Amino acid sequence: MPPAARDSGQAPALSILIRRDIIRGELPQGAKITEAALAERYGSSRVPVREALRVLAAEGFVESRAYAGSRVARLEPEEAGDLFAVRAVVEAATARRAAERAARQAASGTPDTAWWEARRRIGEILAAGDAALAGGELEDLAELNAAFHLGIAELAGSASLQALLRQLAGKIEWLYAADVGVRGKESWPEHRPILAAVDAGSGSEAERLMSRHIDRSRESWLGRFGAGT
Repeated sequence: MPPAARDSGQAPALSILIRRDIIRGELPQGAKITEAALAERYGSSRVPVREALRVLAAEGFVESRAYAGSRVARLEPEEAGDLFAVRAVVEAATARRAAERAARQAASGTPDTAWWEARRRIGEILAAGDAALAGGELEDLAELNAAFHLGIAELAGSASLQALLRQLAGKIEWLYAADVGVRGKESWPEHRPILAAVDAGSGSEAERLMSRHIDRSRESWLGRFGAGT
């Protein structure tokens, strides 16, 4: 395989690694980043790093300017407020749809194996989060939180809602990670009542609990980082 083709194939994996380190704060907000430094950090050549930075710039994790190089983007309060507002609408709808679909599952008497497999994975995600919380490993909760919310969208069975949430997922994880030391201990247990409402087939209750969950996260994040907004 030609070197250029190998480099191109490395770019998606590199974007995942760089995004993860930005979310975890290992590459801090506002930090200057160079292709050479990132290539050394991740054991890569500069071509796939360049491609990965383009992907991350399109996602809003990196800011690149001609002649000025690249920096890790900052989570600005105004943008965070917009993200929470969009997320509230999308996720309230997914929770309601997931509960309504669960009710149909219960009424049909014919199990949907795909639905039950998705439900099983959510149970595993919650168990992993409970263990991380009990062990004081709060840094693991950001990724698990994103997985839980994507799992609810999968239960909803709406391709459109899943696609919308996937577009937001990286930024949601970044917001959660920034506030996990304060909000994580409170927010993680809120997931189980949401799932219980879904399992019970109560669309209105699932929607209400999801909306409250997101509102609390918004208030916590903006209370810490949004002074003056």
